Amino acid sequence: MRILKRVAMAASVTALFLGTAAGVASASTASARPQCPVPAVHLTGGQTSVTTAPGIAAALLGHGIVPLATLPGTEGASIGQSGVAVTFSFPVTGGSVNLKQLTGTIGHSGGILFIAPATGKKIAVSDFVINLKQKVLTAIVNGNPKERVPLLSLSLAGAKVVASRHAVRVSGIVARLTATAASALDATFGTSLFTPGLELGTASTLVRF
Repeated sequence: MRILKRVAMAASVTALFLGTAAGVASASTASARPQCPVPAVHLTGGQTSVTTAPGIAAALLGHGIVPLATLPGTEGASIGQSGVAVTFSFPVTGGSVNLKQLTGTIGHSGGILFIAPATGKKIAVSDFVINLKQKVLTAIVNGNPKERVPLLSLSLAGAKVVASRHAVRVSGIVARLTATAASALDATFGTSLFTPGLELGTASTLVRF
């Protein structure tokens, strides 16, 4: 029975991220079986990573803006054919997914501090939450829990999903800057560098349940 439940969970979460009609039908079938009720998946951990798109890291540094991960988030840089890329990783702290309605949230700890050392100007975003229904990542601004804004819009069109009994990994999620985030960043640093819809990078997330 437990194995059947885990298989149903994995299949349903896979359908959730893919968002295909076939997946939805599969999830509905799995949740409709009275012997295997799976109303929701409660997340126990995992990690989400975002790697900057080509040219993003260079553009930020060229304008004197340095992005730094805040704990327990981490960062790492690499140099490839497209130049410097920075990967930020954040622990998944919890959340839940409604398998019937294909909605839910994924919470994270850590964040990113954008700072211009020459001027001292800075803005911090943290405690990211992915809203699966709205396909958006929100964040708290400057540590104020009352100020949560949409930071990134997420596209799953080209995403790849790999599911197992206790986890689902989704890669190839395209992350674009929202109008709210672009406006806040430009206002903070006095630039016109950030534009709505700017492809900031590609995300991958591993969630355990």
